[in-house]
Amino acid sequence: MNIEEKIKIIKSPPTIEIINEEELRKVLEEKENPITYCGYETSGPIHLGHLIAIKKQIDLQKIGIIVKVLWPDLHTFMNRKGSLEWIHKMQEYSQHCFIACGLDPQKTIFIQGSDFELDKKYIEDFMKLSLHITIARAKRSMTIVGRKMEDARVSQIVYPVFQCLDIAYLNVDIAHGGMDQRKIHMLAREFLPEIGYQKPVCLHTAILTSLTGPGEKMSSSKPETFIAIHDPPEIIEEKIMKAYCPAKEILNNPIIEICNYLIFPYYQKMEIERPSKYGGKITFYSFKELKEEFEKGKLHPLDLKKAISENLIKILEPVRKYFDNKPEILNIIKEKKEESI
Repeated sequence: MNIEEKIKIIKSPPTIEIINEEELRKVLEEKENPITYCGYETSGPIHLGHLIAIKKQIDLQKIGIIVKVLWPDLHTFMNRKGSLEWIHKMQEYSQHCFIACGLDPQKTIFIQGSDFELDKKYIEDFMKLSLHITIARAKRSMTIVGRKMEDARVSQIVYPVFQCLDIAYLNVDIAHGGMDQRKIHMLAREFLPEIGYQKPVCLHTAILTSLTGPGEKMSSSKPETFIAIHDPPEIIEEKIMKAYCPAKEILNNPIIEICNYLIFPYYQKMEIERPSKYGGKITFYSFKELKEEFEKGKLHPLDLKKAISENLIKILEPVRKYFDNKPEILNIIKEKKEESI
């Protein structure tokens, strides 16, 4: 596979942006197996929002990029997401979820943040880097990522400094994250060279709007906003049928986003069954076609939701089968969460 083909795969949905493509091309030219990473707070059920990032990591593995998955236990704790003991239990559950979704465990390097973030040199670099980043920049970068930032703690203000350093210490060429990570990634690009590390190429994938509609993203802390990857078919169908999806509206429409960032990346087409009096069965071979028909009012939200449910149930079938053989893992998320401050 040549570089142009690799770049095409990297840029395909659910990718939103690459900063920047020229630097990405140089990385692919110079390294046969570049390193990418994405960090995940283990603070709740793994849902469709996570699946978007996992799908992109699977794509990256297929083109020879080494995938590192960071479980940032200390970050999660500092972000007031739970006790360390509970976070570590959730880390075990999350790793099973990623493998169930198709990430190759033989080609994936899973790393726990505290395994290197407490080393003497890391702490020294943390102090050096923190001299370059203002409190205002750090706090602004946490706007979407942080929990209860209206009452922010010092731990949350230093969080971005740790995340920037992770990129350096994991020897990352391509830092991957949702668009909520963008401001922190920009800190890394700007300030890591100040302490002797290379700036990363940044790959940002989509964030799904809450199933309840505009105003917030899917969140593990709010069950009404998401579909878990191991939800049974009847729950998937129920949540999709209740989801926000006004006719003709594309912006901040979670059903439309699921089409664009999950269904088409998995299947490259979408079939929608309708009664003959409403036009009968229709097949879309691109998201652009579907989007245009929906905007014109020629595709009813109810018909679209039915098709979305069927496709999601099919996509997530391997996950359900995986946990059928490991039911004890799902018991972890049923345990009472131990809150941090």
